[in-house]
Amino acid sequence: MLLEQLACVQAIDAATLGRMRHEALTVPAARHWVTEYSQYQSGGWSTLSLMNESGSPTDVRIADCAPVETSLLRQMPSTQKFLTSLGLRYMWVRLARLSPNSFLWEHRDYAEFNKVERRRLHVPLMSNSSATLVTGGVRVCLRPGRIWQLAPTHVHGACNLLGPDRYHLLIDCYVDDRLSELTESAWLDDADVIQLPVGTDDEMRGHLQKALTLARLGYRQSAENYLLRLFYQRALPEGRIYDLIASLHDELGDDIAARVWRANKMERLGTDGSKGAA
Repeated sequence: MLLEQLACVQAIDAATLGRMRHEALTVPAARHWVTEYSQYQSGGWSTLSLMNESGSPTDVRIADCAPVETSLLRQMPSTQKFLTSLGLRYMWVRLARLSPNSFLWEHRDYAEFNKVERRRLHVPLMSNSSATLVTGGVRVCLRPGRIWQLAPTHVHGACNLLGPDRYHLLIDCYVDDRLSELTESAWLDDADVIQLPVGTDDEMRGHLQKALTLARLGYRQSAENYLLRLFYQRALPEGRIYDLIASLHDELGDDIAARVWRANKMERLGTDGSKGAA
């Protein structure tokens, strides 16, 4: 099941990786990083487009299109050559930077698009051992030197706890024969996968009480973030984190905030928020 959600599909030679990393870190246009999808993150995650509909690198909200190269990609010949060599049917291609102490909260992608099958390829350019992706109850360190395939219709999140900045090439593409050929021998190394311990009901009630203490001291956002970060520490049923935060606001008597977080669950996960809270 995990291989259907996340897997390595191809190695990248060190010379190619080094050239692409150099381009991502030094190209002048990469000074203008764009923060988008702010509701899905803690802050610290920003992107620039290399292929999109408009050709502008600062147009970063993805959509179905027949993409063209942006002005940024035209300054990155090694990356341009790499993308051409893959021979995929691209939807959108971005550079993504995740700063230290930053999180992409539990979510799923592509829900707003039609039912055409898509995948996302991650090409880590620079990373560290505290930068991980969580999906299916496991934490995976996406090491550079490989192309990783993600099925983002499965619930997932990402974090960079300690730094330095994590840089990934994100390739959203349509499923076709070439992608199937590229991914037919997908694999995962056991050393890259950490199984998260299952979060028990008693443990979650304890975390809720700690969050309530923070909130009653006036630190509501810190209380919400405390609960959101549990996704990276424990294997939990889908959406349980959002149920906990809604319960936090129920306990505080804030019906409006509780409704907002139940709506957040529906927006980010594509669920109706009807599952019981802790």
